[in-house]
Amino acid sequence: MKELQDIVKAFDQSITDKKQSALLTVVHVEGSSYRRPGARMLVTEDGILTGAISGGCLEGDALRKALLVMNQQRSMLVTYDTTDEDDVKLGTGLGCNGIIQILIEPVDANNPLNPVEIIRKVISKRRSTILVTLFSLINKKQAQPGTCLLLEEDGTIVETLQTTQPVYTPILTDARSALQNQRTVFKTYTDDSDELTAFIEYRQPQISLIIIGAGNDARPLAAMADIIGWQVTVIDGRPNYTGKDRFPQACTIRISKPDNALNDIAIDQRTACLLMTHNYQYDKMMLHQLIQYPAGYIGMLGPKKKYESMMSELTEEGLTIKGGQASIIHSPIGLDLGAETAEEIALSILSEIQMVFTGSTGKSLHNQTSVIHSRKDTIIEKQMIPTKA
Repeated sequence: MKELQDIVKAFDQSITDKKQSALLTVVHVEGSSYRRPGARMLVTEDGILTGAISGGCLEGDALRKALLVMNQQRSMLVTYDTTDEDDVKLGTGLGCNGIIQILIEPVDANNPLNPVEIIRKVISKRRSTILVTLFSLINKKQAQPGTCLLLEEDGTIVETLQTTQPVYTPILTDARSALQNQRTVFKTYTDDSDELTAFIEYRQPQISLIIIGAGNDARPLAAMADIIGWQVTVIDGRPNYTGKDRFPQACTIRISKPDNALNDIAIDQRTACLLMTHNYQYDKMMLHQLIQYPAGYIGMLGPKKKYESMMSELTEEGLTIKGGQASIIHSPIGLDLGAETAEEIALSILSEIQMVFTGSTGKSLHNQTSVIHSRKDTIIEKQMIPTKA
């Protein structure tokens, strides 16, 4: 999500500077690559790059092609085959082993539904969305449809496709299915005259991090989470701890007692809450409230005995904690990274939250025997579109 936020900011600056721009999107990958489908980069006519489509090896060649797209105002699909040992002749020097499809689209600032404006809608609210990007693998030289449809959780549709196009109905059907199943899919639609592939991309809302406690150990946490692109809120009852100069500019700060600390704060399954006031009673009162919300992660700083004592007291006071609720509470918090300093502890905590929300293992990739990204995730399904009589 941070990449999309940066792209929108860079696009706004390009409008101010009266510069043309193009959006590059990794729309499909076969095999290994540094970035996966959904990675994006904005290029301006003076060569400024925001975001990334690789580890730096594709950007040089892609920049040249992006300038051509801006000049012609015509989208282009570019294929980089890094399985070919002769790829060094392209000057890319790739170290991956895959086939990468990059869609390059000119961005017309006068068009309210240009691809960056559609991305702006994706990041404008914390909700799940489906973003559809359409391209042709068999006719790469033709103008590509590109970023063409956005489906929001509430059913709102933003589209550039014409409803009369043969692919419209099947794409919309598959987009709704992908949103319901919370998964990204690739689908090729074929009729008698054409074949188009859709990158139907499921995007989750950014993680919301609520840090309860504004001590010095909260500062690197907030700063690192802000760099990642998470939405950060800091809550504390002490005014002298909540100065705006202590936390990132984008951070929301709330001075509050436990009773109303969570008023008007949206807490959902993409929310992580950290109890780190170093005040037993404050943390206990906040945990009593948090356990009743649908948060995806609750972490409490301190030894396990503190957590067990607190849970015992809350149970005696009549709080009923279901099995599913207890499973989201982590105490002590963080991964075992040998952390000692506040910055190292922050890294440990954020790593665990990332692991929980992605369903990962937290194990070293060095010891992993299988591929990092499942090859099944990029399989392209095919569907024939019936010809109208």
